[in-house]
Amino acid sequence: MQQEGTYVGGSPHPIQAVLFDKDGTLLDFTRMWGFWTDCVLNEFRERLAARDMHIDAADIPQIWGTYHDEQGRMNGYDVRGPLAMGTMDEVYAVLTWHGYRAGLSWAEAKIMVRDCLAHAEEAMEIHRPAHPLQGVRAFLEQCRDQGVVMGVVTADDTPSAVKHLQWMGLNSFFDVVIGTDLVDRGKPFPDMVLLATEKLGIPASQVLVIGDTDGDMEMARAAGVAYKIGIGEPGRLTLAERTIQSFHELLNGGLAND
Repeated sequence: MQQEGTYVGGSPHPIQAVLFDKDGTLLDFTRMWGFWTDCVLNEFRERLAARDMHIDAADIPQIWGTYHDEQGRMNGYDVRGPLAMGTMDEVYAVLTWHGYRAGLSWAEAKIMVRDCLAHAEEAMEIHRPAHPLQGVRAFLEQCRDQGVVMGVVTADDTPSAVKHLQWMGLNSFFDVVIGTDLVDRGKPFPDMVLLATEKLGIPASQVLVIGDTDGDMEMARAAGVAYKIGIGEPGRLTLAERTIQSFHELLNGGLAND
């Protein structure tokens, strides 16, 4: 790679590295976390019902910021909500709170949530519902061919993130994977980007960040990156300098050598 870098994704600045969010950016958020959410919440409600306690169906979307079909299955999510932007500890704490509201003691709610999470993790290991978004692999290959270094910065824990990348066969593309367990502050604070750039030996001013929430964009802004690309519907992200609906928009002309 030339020292001055490569122009990536329409950035007006030379780029040496691209940092990706994982969920909703590299992988299909609804297929992955919809499966997980359904497993956790169904198990949680069944355990509450066994103790003559319940959470109203109308309250389910408010727990983590999720949308559901007529059968109660998750089929979408609020990009501003806890599931999209929160750390895993925050997501667990929210559900624990709802267990407490339903009538459990805080200790009982923590134990029940832990058991439900273990149930969901077992199902995840069996079904491995991680699927890359359209155009992701082609874009990663294009970046690699251009000599651009790549990393992942995710609200997930690092071991889980690595495992999900392995399930999709994408782990070999990344030189660094940073989860919130490796930093003091998660998104929207800049800590993960700064740790990733430190490990890569590349200044933030030569880094592009791609993510699907304004939490990703604020993290990138606070870290002082060169450029921020949001992925999603037009107008959904207010802090991105460019919004794409698919990685196909960054292929065949999305990269240009300096």
